[in-house]
Amino acid sequence: MNALLLRGGRVVDPANHLDAPADVLVREGRIAAVGPAARAQAPADAEIMDVTGQVVCPGLIDLHVHLRDPGQTAKEDMASGTRAAARGGFTSVVCMPNTSPAIDNSGTVALIQERAAQRGVVNVFVAGAITKGIAGEELASIGSLKKAGVVAITDDGHCIQNHELMRRALEYAQMFDLPVMDHCQDYSLVTEGVMHEGYVSTLLGLRGWPAAGEELIVARNILLAETTGSHVHCQHLSAAGSVRLLRDARSRGVPISGEACPHHFTLTDSAVAGSHKFWPADGQGVYGMGGSGGELPSWPAYDTRFKMNPPLRAAADRAAILDALTDGTIEILCSDHAPHCNFEKEVEFDYAPFGILGLETELALSLMQLYHGGRLGLSQVIAKFTVNPARLLHLSKGTLSVGADADITVMDPDRSWVYDVGQSASKSSNSPFHGWTLRGRAVATLVAGKPVWIEQGATVAV
Repeated sequence: MNALLLRGGRVVDPANHLDAPADVLVREGRIAAVGPAARAQAPADAEIMDVTGQVVCPGLIDLHVHLRDPGQTAKEDMASGTRAAARGGFTSVVCMPNTSPAIDNSGTVALIQERAAQRGVVNVFVAGAITKGIAGEELASIGSLKKAGVVAITDDGHCIQNHELMRRALEYAQMFDLPVMDHCQDYSLVTEGVMHEGYVSTLLGLRGWPAAGEELIVARNILLAETTGSHVHCQHLSAAGSVRLLRDARSRGVPISGEACPHHFTLTDSAVAGSHKFWPADGQGVYGMGGSGGELPSWPAYDTRFKMNPPLRAAADRAAILDALTDGTIEILCSDHAPHCNFEKEVEFDYAPFGILGLETELALSLMQLYHGGRLGLSQVIAKFTVNPARLLHLSKGTLSVGADADITVMDPDRSWVYDVGQSASKSSNSPFHGWTLRGRAVATLVAGKPVWIEQGATVAV
């Protein structure tokens, strides 16, 4: 396919401040023209993709994904994980380094890059580990990781507790212009907590995980960012105190940023008590959906699909995350896609692993809460999936500028659909949103101008 014309859509490209009806011409894997020039320059033999009534935007980027490859491929692998990304509308993902072995050396980076080239259907970027074996004791070879092609470093899944070691990591990363992403968890406070510490954890008899266990490390990162001048990106923020700290630091010009996951601004800790308790969660409809999500299925108390790290928090925390997304304190959306085998989750809540699926539901949940909820315009939501993560990671993605890679997402922000994990591309099924009626969906995903996913029955046609 040398040339492809996407015709009749609404083009939303936050990087170029574009939101208008327009055609998009793709030639040899790159954006050739947008607007009137696209149809004028299209060759006679160009393929036509009719996207009338759909939104055409830069390919979505998820900078926080666990592909479990290498070493944990019973949960997910390069092929299944990238197919799930494509179904969710994502053309680029960043895989986390807590694999087996950990991505703490150039050889493992090369292995992942080779597998991505052979088996992946979307762009796979690699995050390297900050410390050897993600053990938090000795710095990994950051320079070698950068040379091997990593786009960031993080010990995600773990958190460096030694503040001096974290300071040195920031100083080294600054030398190589590598973003540092941090999983914010103070082990001495969190201890063996399995859910948010509060009324619900006390009622259920589950060990509590205080919000301060996150907030302390956010404060640490702000202080170290000020000390070193290095940028720190705080991963999957969940607590109101973290938002307050981040907002204040950013107002003072501290090089600090954060991300949020849909489960943290859709659900609360009440979900762990089951669907028939504390209903609604915060006085704004079912878990704040305001009725826009349609009917929800029921689920029992202690359902391990609602166990994630960091945990679902109280209604006030959820509201604070939404406020931060609305006012720009948090600029990036991601999934923290963390698949697990069924047998791992089918145990007592205390013993189940943390983590949920996210790639196929995050766009819809974000649109429901932020766009359909009236908090942000469509372009503002799309920016948090495109130009903002691309800017943080220094990626030449997230734009429909002429000459850019033709990574494109076609979505219907109003499409209602029911999420069924049995139809997921993922190997795993640990999603709390199974059976939910969602609103908004990617209907086609193109990487380098080639469709890697077109929803069956969609109105998009080639």
